[in-house]
Amino acid sequence: MNLSERLNEDMKQAMKSKDKFKLSTIRMVRSTIKNLEIDLKRSLDDSEVLDIISREIKQRKDALQEFDKAGRDDLASEAKAEIELLSSYLPEQLTEEEIKVIVQQTIQETGASSKAEMGKVMSALMPKVKGRADGKLVNQVVQQFL
Repeated sequence: MNLSERLNEDMKQAMKSKDKFKLSTIRMVRSTIKNLEIDLKRSLDDSEVLDIISREIKQRKDALQEFDKAGRDDLASEAKAEIELLSSYLPEQLTEEEIKVIVQQTIQETGASSKAEMGKVMSALMPKVKGRADGKLVNQVVQQFL
C-alpha cells in the first residue's frame, strides 16, 4: 500500500470513528496532494507525497514557534498534535549519530574540505537522508565537519 492509499484509508477510518481532528488534518494534506496532482496532470509517487508531508510538518513547526512566542497555548497544542499525526506517515527518522556517519561518508565521496564546498556536500547528501532527517540538523552536522 503506497502512501496516498494509506492516507485515504486513514481518512475513511477517521470518518467512521468521527475523529474530526484526524480527519481535518488528513484532508488538508490530501488537498495539497490533489492540487499538485492536478497541476502536474499525473499521480504523485511516494517520494513526492513524503515531500509534501515534510513540508506540512515544517510549516507546523514554524507556526508552533510563533504560537509559543505569542503565548497561544491552545494553537500550540493543536500544532503539536498535527505534527505528531503527520510524522506517523514519515519513515523512521535517523538519529544524530547515523546522520554524522552519512555526512562523513558524503564528505569523503565529494572530497570537500572547506565550508565553501558545503553546497556540493549538501546536494550529494540530501537525497540520501530525504524524509528521514530534518534539513536543519543535517546542515548543522555538515558545518561541524567542514
